[in-house]
Amino acid sequence: MAELNYHHLRYFWAIAEERSLTRAARRLHVSQSALSIQLRKLEERLGHPLFVREKRQLTLTEAGRIALEHARSIFHAGDELVAALQGRRASARSVLRVGAVATLSRNWQLELLRPLLGREDVDLVLRSGTLRELLVQLGAHGLDVVLSNLPLPRDAENRLHSLLLDREPVGLVGRRARGQRPLRFPQDLATTPVVLPSLQSEMRAAFDRLLEDAGIRPVILAEVDDMAMLRLIARESGALTLVPLVVVQDELRGGRLVERHRLPQLTENFYAITTSRRFPNPLLRDLLDRRRPRPGG
Repeated sequence: MAELNYHHLRYFWAIAEERSLTRAARRLHVSQSALSIQLRKLEERLGHPLFVREKRQLTLTEAGRIALEHARSIFHAGDELVAALQGRRASARSVLRVGAVATLSRNWQLELLRPLLGREDVDLVLRSGTLRELLVQLGAHGLDVVLSNLPLPRDAENRLHSLLLDREPVGLVGRRARGQRPLRFPQDLATTPVVLPSLQSEMRAAFDRLLEDAGIRPVILAEVDDMAMLRLIARESGALTLVPLVVVQDELRGGRLVERHRLPQLTENFYAITTSRRFPNPLLRDLLDRRRPRPGG
């Protein structure tokens, strides 16, 4: 088996950084045609195309992204050698790129990612945005996973998969008040104003069905699609609020809010959205395996 030509790998690294053969050739002081030949030889050696050539720009393929991470590690090893001889230490780091829907619970995200936080061998890249924006980045290999509280419909064409990671309990919370009587659910909601998640939420849809079955029309004080804002409104206004308990766990522990009624029929579900890849990120696989609910749990 022929050995890997590291000159070819360094040329590839420069092309990936510049995203242009012309700019990379100028940077490396070689002709564009010669650089193109070296890239082709590397692709033949690895057995995969490393770029998709679109108009005047080069975009990394999945294999190209993997190759780039390894190239960075390989050439970082040279920096490690110099650092070691100068009395310093450096270490190659693995990268995990996580996108999270902007409205998702920060507390839940923190618990999910906690095993990776502080690890010296891991670079954790976090991005937030709309689900549509994040799925575009996932498809372009800019993200390894997207976290959402909504699953995607099954579609054989887009190769996307929604993996259920967590079911968090849901309750009605509010401020503690002297002489406060127990909340009678659902009848008290006919007269007690309540803050609810937006209509797009699975949790809200299930809550509405519960009240409809009981013949109760709630007095809605506000509808909020952002969990951080839902937490803030519950904390600052003291209004009765329907929320996943993980969102307000700090306020419940500290006594600033109390759980007025648990709704065992409801859960807030959290999903990891991934795409089929020939080279899955090992960090992601370990993280999801650790978090995935057990059968029957």
